[in-house]
Amino acid sequence: MTAPDTAAPTRRALRVPRVGGLGQELLLLVAIVALFAFVGWMNPRFLSQNNLTAIFVGNAYIAVAAIGMSMVIISGHIDVSIGALIGVLATVSGLIATSGYPVWLAWLVPLLAGGAINAFVGALIAYAKVPSIIATLAMLSILRGGLIVATGGAWISNLPPSFQLAQFRLLQVPSPVWFMVGMTLLAALLLRHTAFGRSIYAVGSNAEAAEASGIAYKPTIVKVFALHGVIGGIAAVLFATQLQVIQSTVPNGLELIIITASVVGGVSILGGIGTVIGSTLAAILFATIGAALIFLNVSAYWLRAVQGILILGTVLADMARRKKTG
Repeated sequence: MTAPDTAAPTRRALRVPRVGGLGQELLLLVAIVALFAFVGWMNPRFLSQNNLTAIFVGNAYIAVAAIGMSMVIISGHIDVSIGALIGVLATVSGLIATSGYPVWLAWLVPLLAGGAINAFVGALIAYAKVPSIIATLAMLSILRGGLIVATGGAWISNLPPSFQLAQFRLLQVPSPVWFMVGMTLLAALLLRHTAFGRSIYAVGSNAEAAEASGIAYKPTIVKVFALHGVIGGIAAVLFATQLQVIQSTVPNGLELIIITASVVGGVSILGGIGTVIGSTLAAILFATIGAALIFLNVSAYWLRAVQGILILGTVLADMARRKKTG
């Protein structure tokens, strides 16, 4: 008589994490192509090189930031401080660049600082058991208030030309596009083909089952937030170097756009499901919609309404899918 398989429930619990989203990604891609075709037909100037550059280059940093946000949400948490973090790190990067330090230091420090700040937030969540919404709201207030106190919202100018990373080109393609595509592919490979990536899905889907299977929940959460901070630092450098000046303030509503890109891209707000490819496509879709409204002479404020409708519809669809699959 064989002994019962006590590990079976744990294995079944850990089957639920999915990379998900191929249908969502295809839907987003079709929507982007259709939107380009329709608006280009209505106004051919929409397909001009300058406008295409503005859509892809000017919003690449949002797509990059959404990569880290997607990982955080897949792990079962959320970060509402990412907009403030990008504003602070962009200011730090600009101040270093204009203080006579090497340019590479102005690029590197935001990555290290972002990783350290978010590792601390992750530790609060994992070890002190502070809910992520509370921990990141507190960090948002600290970063936003500290930035205003320290700089007064002043503009940073006289940036050295060698600092302008977002204005570099490789094979005639702007560097932000390379960062957006390259980091999306790297993150997709990390999530799909590494033990760390699989552990992110596992803890987001069922933390207790993940721990029972040998996955260290607390270190995983700290690592996810630290990586999110590093990626946020890269987004901050791209944001800081796309223009000739930097305003040392927090971009208004940036965190909402980043979170929306992740969720509409197919990342379940309940954790455990999603891909970074979908979040990148969603960020491109939002940028395309924003530009399309201008070329169609429609108020740009409709973009917020469209974002709200998309995120509500995506969340409802995700809940219905979860209910159907049990």
